[in-house]
Amino acid sequence: MKDDDERAGEGAVGGSPESVARPKLMDQLREALRSRHYSRRTEQTYCHWVWRFVHFHKFRHPAKMVEPEINAYLSLLAVNAKVSASTQNQVLSALLFLCRHVIGRTIGDLGGVIRARRFTRLPVVMAGAEVTACYPAILLSITVMKKPYSHC
Repeated sequence: MKDDDERAGEGAVGGSPESVARPKLMDQLREALRSRHYSRRTEQTYCHWVWRFVHFHKFRHPAKMVEPEINAYLSLLAVNAKVSASTQNQVLSALLFLCRHVIGRTIGDLGGVIRARRFTRLPVVMAGAEVTACYPAILLSITVMKKPYSHC
């Protein structure tokens, strides 16, 4: 006679209703994304980041992990992997989606996360003297564009 572990792998083929295995985590995530009409690319990206999260925590099930594990992963991405702030936000969105819609649990305070730094972009502004120096070249290019095309 087969033991319980072997019987659980049979699924709906010959086992009892109790032995039917639930879909795997990634299949549940894909189904939740598709049922909410997320794009295929978003589905691929969320699955990628969830898989990396689970892999980082040595394949522990996300239902057994709480805020400190999420904080540790997001901080690792910011400090060691040096991901951009938008990438870190994307990972956070994927993990929040997983917790809310697949696992069915809300996430508490993630205040201890080391956030990726957003760079401030300074506008490129030319000084008055630089504009004056460029002005003759601009006028020349405008007059060249106004000349009719000659056939040789």
